[in-house]
Amino acid sequence: MLANSPRLTTGTAQDPLLPKLLEAIYQATDIEIAVSFIQPSGLELLFDPLLEALNKGASIRLLTSDYLNITHPRALRELLMLAERGAQVRVFECTGQTSFHLKSYIFTQNKNAKIIKGSAFIGSNNISRTALTHAYEWSWRHDWQPPEDSSAAQEFVKIRHAFAQLFDEPSCVSLTADWIDTYSVRRQINLPLLAPISGFIDENIEQPSPNSVQVEALQALLETRTEGFSRGLVVLATGMGKTWLAAFDALQMQAKRVLFVAHREEILLQAQSVFNRVHPNAHTGLFQGALKEHEADFVFASVQSLSKPEALQRFSIKHFDYIVVDEFHHASAPSYRSIIKHFNPQFLLGLTATPERTDQADILSLCDNNLVFERNLVHGINAQLLAPIHYYGIYDEYVDYQEIPWRSGRFEPAQIEFAFATQKRAKHIYQHWLKHKQTRTLGFCISQKHADYMSQYFQQQGVRAGAVYAGSQLTRHAALSQLAQGQLEVIFSVDMFNEGTDLPALDTVLMLRPTESKIIFLQQLGRGLRLSQETNKTHVVVLDFLGNHHSFLNSPAALLGEKDRNTVLNTIRQQQPIQLAEGCFINFAPKIVGFWEKLARKIGSTAAEDYQQLRDELGHRPTATEFFHKGYDLAKMRKQAGSWLALVAKQEEDALFKQLLSEHGEFFAKGVETTSMNKSFKGFLYQAFLDLSGVQEPVATTQLAKRSRQLLEHRPDDLRNELPQSIQQASAESRPWLSYWRKNPIFYSCQQDKNSSQAWFIEHGNSFALNFTVTPELQEIFADYFQELIDLRLAQYFARKKKSKQPYPVKKAEILQAAEESKDV
Repeated sequence: MLANSPRLTTGTAQDPLLPKLLEAIYQATDIEIAVSFIQPSGLELLFDPLLEALNKGASIRLLTSDYLNITHPRALRELLMLAERGAQVRVFECTGQTSFHLKSYIFTQNKNAKIIKGSAFIGSNNISRTALTHAYEWSWRHDWQPPEDSSAAQEFVKIRHAFAQLFDEPSCVSLTADWIDTYSVRRQINLPLLAPISGFIDENIEQPSPNSVQVEALQALLETRTEGFSRGLVVLATGMGKTWLAAFDALQMQAKRVLFVAHREEILLQAQSVFNRVHPNAHTGLFQGALKEHEADFVFASVQSLSKPEALQRFSIKHFDYIVVDEFHHASAPSYRSIIKHFNPQFLLGLTATPERTDQADILSLCDNNLVFERNLVHGINAQLLAPIHYYGIYDEYVDYQEIPWRSGRFEPAQIEFAFATQKRAKHIYQHWLKHKQTRTLGFCISQKHADYMSQYFQQQGVRAGAVYAGSQLTRHAALSQLAQGQLEVIFSVDMFNEGTDLPALDTVLMLRPTESKIIFLQQLGRGLRLSQETNKTHVVVLDFLGNHHSFLNSPAALLGEKDRNTVLNTIRQQQPIQLAEGCFINFAPKIVGFWEKLARKIGSTAAEDYQQLRDELGHRPTATEFFHKGYDLAKMRKQAGSWLALVAKQEEDALFKQLLSEHGEFFAKGVETTSMNKSFKGFLYQAFLDLSGVQEPVATTQLAKRSRQLLEHRPDDLRNELPQSIQQASAESRPWLSYWRKNPIFYSCQQDKNSSQAWFIEHGNSFALNFTVTPELQEIFADYFQELIDLRLAQYFARKKKSKQPYPVKKAEILQAAEESKDV
């Protein structure tokens, strides 16, 4: 049997069909469903389990009908999402006096092409929340029972055979977006006529509307487009509705073609569902893996699939009006850059939950240094959009992190896994959990072994606990469902709930592993920040186990909204008051504060130490822009190391960087990093040069001027402020524009500076080129590093411009920093 229950289900809240269907779905390899009507409320209960079954390799065939026009179009749009991911979905078209009253759910577990288990539920339950959870609905379960020639087994096979015959009838058509469009119009006309006769009341689906913060963000986005910007970054803390904002903004812009890009299937799925609700008549399609839907109105694409050259070639550069890049903190990766570089939409929106500029450093340049709107956790909690936080920073006293090797921003996996799997540590965690817990807990673990160990320990203490990870016996949705219903008290997970998951009922979070970055900490914290009307959640309890290692400063830095560890240490050491959102509480154990005080006295002030600290915080080699936005002193860095490239080459011990420094160090130090740049023109000229493959071969001056103008137009404020009035309206292909651009940045880039050994660029005839040769083996790293310095110089330029517009007095330290920057520009 696939469901362990009485064979007759009678409905109502005392005997609902839903849990029995879910139990069968979790075990089935073949799922066959035929129901007359489907409503969004019912499909919402089954969607995630069915999707999870698909992802595990199950076969799904689902049949519904247009009988009496009762099936809801929104439910059909959601079913299309399952169809895109592998389900077969068909609609029985009722013609003439034909009616369709089936309600059957058939589940089979096969092994080696033979039935092992099977259950068929046949009765009166359509797919709606009422029918599956609390209405008077009867359903009889028929089980397959061995041997194969038994009457029970043969009857079960007959049921499946009858379904297969029906599914293949000519009246059953495949569900498509066009079919739904036609059906929606017909339904709109016929439903008011049907209701008085049949007594059917359609599900009241409220059109979603933006919350208070989203309204502010929508206004800011409208204003930035009015100013002429075509790109912008929005920062919203986890749980404040970034995806909903994007859907509302696409509606505000009246976009006809939308591209939504993300790196995880969960995010794409959630986004597609949200856009379906805000844009109920749009055709949405998935561009991922083997499925490459490119003709839909709204395309939801994985960055891994879309970034391939052959995939991008399917789309013209202006194919989309509006592009959304979610989790934009990943966007500095080459795959994201190739997508952003290929398209030229009316507007590109970058979304991230990262709360402060340091982690936005490189990604901000991809949005033309245009930070449109920003709201952090404090705003969300004070606006009553997020739950207040009760945070306990607990000393992880049974692990000596100083003894575990630390490489490239991470602890050695095998040794930390071994250190975590101890009775003493598990008991320490359990006792603190018992003291502070609420009703539903999610624990973040370092590995599958660690999750299993913690789950088993808690079970031994009588706690209903489970472990969830890729391939675990307890499935993701089953765990979440059991947690929400109170059947589980604790889930221990590994890399399953960092992004793209809403867990409103969750009210306790266990941080049982070091977090490599503030981004990961905030993503994990965000799982518990959702409000829940069903559970009347008042706050989220966070138990964060902090060890004797500098990496654990990521947690308080993210929680307090501080840009670096030094600031956190100073705040704690000097006992400065911490500004918290309403209803929040933070407590750090005295032992961990004592360790931090010792750490603060050891922190040095050399550029190399600054670099190493930032590398540890970020978990990767810091870029020059990240170093700048962090607030580190570039002048001190150059005084001590000579140049950014020299510092990187020494710290990373990388042969290619050393070769790059040896052969082209002077060009990067004097020709880019410290070249005079009173306007942004050189930055855009060099960017255009890179975009046109100038490192490999000379670039036509006409093409260089055209591309430079296109880049400059991304900063309409700068174009208006820096260009003469007579040139502002000149087109990118015009002779006046070419003449102006040649007289300004092109001419000055070809002059030898008094501090340099040569001119770095040369204009020869109608082409512009480097005035030296880059060997083929260095061309790729040369271009990548050139891009890094261009991003730095434009970031410095726009930061200086923004600072000059600030109405409030500037501190002395800021004046000195601005003066030092002006020497470089």
